[in-house]
Amino acid sequence: MCIFCDIVSGKIPCYKIYEDEDVLAFLDTAKDVDGHTLVVPKKHCENLLDCDDEMLAKVMSVVKKISNHYVKDCGFDGVNIHNANGKCAGQSVFHLHIHILPRTVDSPFNFVAGNGAKCELDEMQQKLRLD
Repeated sequence: MCIFCDIVSGKIPCYKIYEDEDVLAFLDTAKDVDGHTLVVPKKHCENLLDCDDEMLAKVMSVVKKISNHYVKDCGFDGVNIHNANGKCAGQSVFHLHIHILPRTVDSPFNFVAGNGAKCELDEMQQKLRLD
């Protein structure tokens, strides 16, 4: 069983922000950003890539609901939404989770931006295009 499944089941306590039949949202205990919230499906799936479309839609609906609440009712000016899929992408807990990072106009923006692209855009488009 994974740590998020233990949180969903109540074996591990959390600072719950929202809960419905399918989705749980709680504060990240890292305390790196005030209000850093994790939104998870209650049913285990490893990440976005293996989550069924119906559940993913429910998760994202909750992400939107909470994000709007933070901006409209809680004094934040915006949010960053983050999700990692797979170890190489930085996923550390292998249960789908979406990060909501509430922001204010004076919050430092510190997502890592790299200069690692090696391909020309037309070459990458040909490789990645869905037909």
